[in-house]
Amino acid sequence: MSIQENLLEIKATLPEHVTLVAVSKTKPVADLMEAYNAGQRIFGENKIQEMTEKWEQMPKDIQWHMIGHVQSNKVKYMIPYVKLIHGVDSFKLLKEINRLAAKWRKKIDCLLQIHIAEEETKFGLNEQELAEILNSEELKTFENIRIVGLMGMATFTEDQGQIKREFQHLKSIFDRYRRDAINRVSTENVDIKIISMGMSGDYQLAIECGSTMVRIGSSIFGGRK
Repeated sequence: MSIQENLLEIKATLPEHVTLVAVSKTKPVADLMEAYNAGQRIFGENKIQEMTEKWEQMPKDIQWHMIGHVQSNKVKYMIPYVKLIHGVDSFKLLKEINRLAAKWRKKIDCLLQIHIAEEETKFGLNEQELAEILNSEELKTFENIRIVGLMGMATFTEDQGQIKREFQHLKSIFDRYRRDAINRVSTENVDIKIISMGMSGDYQLAIECGSTMVRIGSSIFGGRK
């Protein structure tokens, strides 16, 4: 099947409240344009340099999402155009995004990445670190970022039960902070409404567990060549 056919087939299965991020890392601009011409406007990349090169070449109504691990010294390259940064896994990184966004007089949306997998190689905050960030007085002074949700990646395993438990764990954290936000006066830069979990191999299970944003690459564009 073509990229267009894959994309339309997946979109037909997604509930209305679920946002599709087409993960286009390593794919040529021609492939992205095929998805763009089929109506896709949100693309996810995991390397800032590659994303920047594609942004320069492609239509400007695209929303670019940074879905990979972010190094603080590379943030400056994507600030002019990035819409959502998925993998914010430290207060230091959040502070740097806010500092650079202020220079551009922009407000950047961010997801806090939570470590839910059993694999040590996965990045992310633990629950104590998450609480420390969201309860920080300094966070209230960050006028150029907006924390709009949480993101997590499940363990790479065939065990569907384990993946489900990890997704449910992230959903329970998400629900708790959503309730807290409703019960207290939210700060202007925290509005937790997105839960980003699920990729090509497990996005349907992620949606069953409450995901509102899925990151799908190989099921749209095919495997890496």
